[in-house]
Amino acid sequence: MPPFGTLIATARKAMLLSQKELASRINKEDGQPISTQYLNDIERNRRNPPSEFLIAQLADELALDKDHLCLVAGTLPRDLVGLISEAEPATVSNAIRLFRRKIERK
Repeated sequence: MPPFGTLIATARKAMLLSQKELASRINKEDGQPISTQYLNDIERNRRNPPSEFLIAQLADELALDKDHLCLVAGTLPRDLVGLISEAEPATVSNAIRLFRRKIERK
C-alpha cells in the first residue's frame, strides 16, 4: 500500500487537478483553505497525514474512500473508535479476527 501522500498525489493527478486547485477546495476547521505548500508537503510525505476532518474532504474531492484513507493515514474513523469503545472486548476481538480473514483472502 502506498504512503498516504503518494495516494493523494496519484489521485489528484488522475483527476488532472493542480495542487493549487485541490488546496483551494480543502478547508481547515476555521473555514480557510489549506495552503498549496501544506498539500505539497503531504503529497511528498514530509508531514504526518492530516486530521480526519481534512481526510474526509480529500476523499470527497478525489473520489476516494474516507475509511480507506484513514487506515492508510494510520488512524481509525471517529465513528468506529466510538463503536469500539462501547463494545465488549470479545466483540472487538472477533471483529478484528474477521477483518484479518477477509483481508488475507484477497
